[in-house]
Amino acid sequence: MKTSKRLLKTLSAVAITAAAFTPLSSEAGYKVVDVANGGTITGTVTLKKAAPKSAHKVYDIKKDNAVCGNDQRIIDYVQTNGKALLNAVVYLTKVKSGKAWGDTPAEINVDQKGCEFTPFLSIMQNGGKMTAINSDPVLHNLHTYELMTGTVKGPKKTVANVSQPDQGSKVTKTVKLKKGYAMKVECDAHDFMHGFVFVAKSPYYAVVDGNGKYTIDNVPPGKYKVRAFNGFLKPGKGKATVKGGDTVTVDIKMK
Repeated sequence: MKTSKRLLKTLSAVAITAAAFTPLSSEAGYKVVDVANGGTITGTVTLKKAAPKSAHKVYDIKKDNAVCGNDQRIIDYVQTNGKALLNAVVYLTKVKSGKAWGDTPAEINVDQKGCEFTPFLSIMQNGGKMTAINSDPVLHNLHTYELMTGTVKGPKKTVANVSQPDQGSKVTKTVKLKKGYAMKVECDAHDFMHGFVFVAKSPYYAVVDGNGKYTIDNVPPGKYKVRAFNGFLKPGKGKATVKGGDTVTVDIKMK
């Protein structure tokens, strides 16, 4: 039985693959400015009840076995440490200006290797570029979908549909999401290949750590909507009012 190693790691250790970093402030609708007396939003993301059985997917590998393996692929969309949710990204919505992008890449690579997406979760700037790489000697067809409501169970819209029959093939696409904040990544040739790309519309986001905790710093004073993305679960919600230099705690429960 083959389990994706990337899915057994907490997303605090997620590898963000960047080919280059280029600010995209004007293109992405976000403006970098000096933040005076910024505050901090912190908290913990927990699971309200036990993870649904449907979040544990088992796929039989029935083709290209020499490359993909001979057993099964297990994908756990919901991972926890007790009640703490591990695979989540917390972000603020509709932030028009603020701190610099920091380490958030404008360009990422999504590799198809061993019939798995590497990394399972990527993070990039909205308006940036994604390069799909086929490192396998079999055909892959990378298909990405904008998650309109933040979950795979809701409506989705095709962003890229790339056929890559040749090993070593690289195809680059611009990613500009209008409504959603993330994409589901699939392979139309292999139904057991799955991944996500969180598409940040501002640098005000954080990947939770191994205890489900997050911290978003240097937040301009104001009122904010706080959201938690998992991809499978319905997005978690919270609110925060940040005053100059203070720290606000927003704990989020997802179900």
